[in-house]
Amino acid sequence: MFLRRESLKQYIRLYPVTATIIVIHLLVMAAMEWYGSSKDSVTLLRFGAMFDLPGIEPEPWRLVTSIFIHIGFEHLLFNSFALYVFAAPLEGMIGSWRYALYYLACGVIGNVASAWLHSDHYIGAGASGAIYGVYAAYLYMSVFRKDLIDYQTKQTVRTIVIVGFISSIIIPNVDLYAHAGGFVGGLAVSALMTLFIKRRREGKSEEEQFIV
Repeated sequence: MFLRRESLKQYIRLYPVTATIIVIHLLVMAAMEWYGSSKDSVTLLRFGAMFDLPGIEPEPWRLVTSIFIHIGFEHLLFNSFALYVFAAPLEGMIGSWRYALYYLACGVIGNVASAWLHSDHYIGAGASGAIYGVYAAYLYMSVFRKDLIDYQTKQTVRTIVIVGFISSIIIPNVDLYAHAGGFVGGLAVSALMTLFIKRRREGKSEEEQFIV
């Protein structure tokens, strides 16, 4: 599932939302570097990073904009690679518009959790909360929709999640709260989406019973 054999043209056609997100990452990074530096606090704040600073309240729109901002090229490349490899199949499975809403929801939930749980002042940015939501979707399917996930994919996802959370704890300046928030949010949103689709299908089946 996670082996990317598509050409660039095929990838864009099959996974337009994921491709667009990656392009946005690159354009935002280029703009930040042109303006100042993606590691500079002032630049990060001007471009929409989340923060908790004394005497200033962050605007609500930062919950979304900060998902597309990265702090340094290493951060950008790591998250964009994760999107390119792991997020694309989810878009193919649930459809582009559902995937777009799911991705944004997980990213926002991750940012809300980060803002709520941080006890110190911070500036935060990155797609990691949304990406951990993607991992959560696969984990949810591996438990409740085993027909959609093969054994190898299940083992890969579990390994990524375990290693990812361990790294989030060990590596300094990594927002564990955003990762955990996006992951838990992903599980919750996956459950809600499954319930919605199930009820919608049941509703259609009941309507068909009255067709003569």
